[in-house]
Amino acid sequence: MTGFGTAVGTFRSLPGTSKNFFQLVTALENPALNAFVAEIKTSLIFAEIVVRRLEKGFELRHVQDRECDAGDLRLISADEMRPLAQFTVVGAFRPLKSAPNLRRGWRLILTDGAKLEFALNQVYPGAVADWFAVRSGRAEPTHYREFTSRQTGMYRITAMLTDEQAAAMIRAGCHRKFCLKQRLWTVNGCSPDSSEDKSLVPCLEPCALLLEFARKAMRLEQAAASGELIDTPGGDETNSEMREADFENPSNPRRLQLAIEKQRLNP
Repeated sequence: MTGFGTAVGTFRSLPGTSKNFFQLVTALENPALNAFVAEIKTSLIFAEIVVRRLEKGFELRHVQDRECDAGDLRLISADEMRPLAQFTVVGAFRPLKSAPNLRRGWRLILTDGAKLEFALNQVYPGAVADWFAVRSGRAEPTHYREFTSRQTGMYRITAMLTDEQAAAMIRAGCHRKFCLKQRLWTVNGCSPDSSEDKSLVPCLEPCALLLEFARKAMRLEQAAASGELIDTPGGDETNSEMREADFENPSNPRRLQLAIEKQRLNP
């Protein structure tokens, strides 16, 4: 009796099928990974990670640790990359994995490209695939107006920001001191980022954090228009315990940056 199970078994028993054969099939099915690996000559900086090509495989470490002796860095496994990316050095949760506060002091050795992609995805989910989409001209960014036009509930007001207000909010919320992704989506008056100013990791649409920031920015505009008194920053601007997405706090770094951006518009 034949069936699907028999057919699969027959395929596996064909002459020439081996572990290397199946690795080749996997590689052929992953052009993004192939292109990314080919891009690594001796090393490649991918946001806060530097990828170094070894004789057999790759080494990953924090870009600020590139000159450190290997013995001074803790050797970790690929499975430790996700926990590493979850919290800052002081233990604060990192809601935005592309924020420039990835912990230092580690190194990771990987034997092949598939393991490399797995490790990078733990820190920057989907970044290799997005990088390849941009490189091959297939990326289709979702721009601010398109993105906010389909919001419902409490996020509908994000579409009410004028182009000028939205541009200031985007420049503040996506500033390189908050996010290293190369923003490719736009709004009138706000050009895309360059990889030189940010990184090779692309951003193809507004993230949840930016959307929440846009909602707060619109609420501040409404408050100002109605003459409502707006809270001013207190004395805790450098408070390391402040949640990154606590936009109700007038001392939130993104709110402070927004004030700077708006001042530039109206000196």
